[in-house]
Amino acid sequence: MASSINEALSTANAVFELELAQLIVTALNLETLAEAIDPAAPLFHEGLGLDSIDMLEIALAVSQTYGCSLRSDDPDKVRIFSSLRALSQYVASHRTK
Repeated sequence: MASSINEALSTANAVFELELAQLIVTALNLETLAEAIDPAAPLFHEGLGLDSIDMLEIALAVSQTYGCSLRSDDPDKVRIFSSLRALSQYVASHRTK
């Protein structure tokens, strides 16, 4: 029973990660497919290659889509934006829409 619950949660997390990846691709007009974004890879610099302006665009898109506020002065912003997986976990637990 517990393994089926874990599998369902894992699937739901993967679906939300893909949804968020698509939002990022659309918001930033990336030429990368959402499916090609590794959820564990860094979003910035050596990973997807995003910068601080991209972070602001992502924060705006996330706020408009999920009602989740991502502030530039948040002390956890480096952790939150460290990867697609970290961002999706944060958004999933703070979304209002």
